Amino acid sequence: MSLKEIKKVLADDLQAFDVLFKDSVKSPVPLLNTITNYIVRSKGKQMRPLFVLLSAKLNGGITTSSHIAASLIETLHTATLVHDDVVDEANKRRGVFTINRIWKNKISVLIGDYLLSRGLLLATDNKEFELLGIISNATKELSEGELLQIQKSRSLDIDEKAYYEIIRKKTASLIAACCSAGAFSSGASKEDVDKMHQIGEYIGIAFQIRDDLLDIEKKSKSGKPKNIDLKEKKLTLPLIYLFETMNESEVRKMKRKIKKYHDDADKMQEIADFISKSDGIKYAWKKMEEYKDKALILLDDYKDSETKDLFIQLIEYTISRNK
Repeated sequence: MSLKEIKKVLADDLQAFDVLFKDSVKSPVPLLNTITNYIVRSKGKQMRPLFVLLSAKLNGGITTSSHIAASLIETLHTATLVHDDVVDEANKRRGVFTINRIWKNKISVLIGDYLLSRGLLLATDNKEFELLGIISNATKELSEGELLQIQKSRSLDIDEKAYYEIIRKKTASLIAACCSAGAFSSGASKEDVDKMHQIGEYIGIAFQIRDDLLDIEKKSKSGKPKNIDLKEKKLTLPLIYLFETMNESEVRKMKRKIKKYHDDADKMQEIADFISKSDGIKYAWKKMEEYKDKALILLDDYKDSETKDLFIQLIEYTISRNK
């Protein structure tokens, strides 16, 4: 089942979420409305709202609180993306120009701050304090994960344990929040909310490993991999595993090469080619499948239903996607 087909089943609830999300970011300031309308038009796949809604449906049913949870997560997630684009000096996201590319950094930072404040108000105005707690904790973890990655990237000192801690915080925490917030919004027990949080964490780790593999697989207009992670001196699982198969001298030599030539596309291409031919790719695929399976095992506690099937299909999509 494609993502489009999953969305079709949830069309009414996605529409309710979409209306609430758009209303929540409106402003009497014309410039703000111009920019938020631009953001809405270039929205992504809406995978996070889908995880919220399916988690709610799986645990008792989608409610107004579920729509608020999905909107709150989308608002806060969008804010972090706007800020990320400033930090990364990115020119494009999802094939369109970023806010900072069009309106420059100062406005971009303020837009991110505005979205964060609108998310907070959406929760407090509706007295959804528990949901706010779940999602605020995820936002905290996301920031910690990004900073931990920056710290480790400076010395290229990332082993597999540190790698999982980074991606658990910077990616998996938000998907875990989607699943636990969805369950909470449906009136689920604490046990089920915690279970959905763990399921979301496993999905998020698998999701990020897939992203790391896509960075090696993705092609630029020239037909070559973009190697964004190597350019930013981010050590991902295929390379970390490769280091474990090399002697200390070889590891030091490659790390020096990444530090010195990370802006040199040809040099990074040499390393990318080396990674592509190594067992690191197979190892990363294996670990991705393992985390996916951990999520599916926990889902076995739920009785078979159309909703469970949709949830499984969404999980499968996260690791089979090509972008």
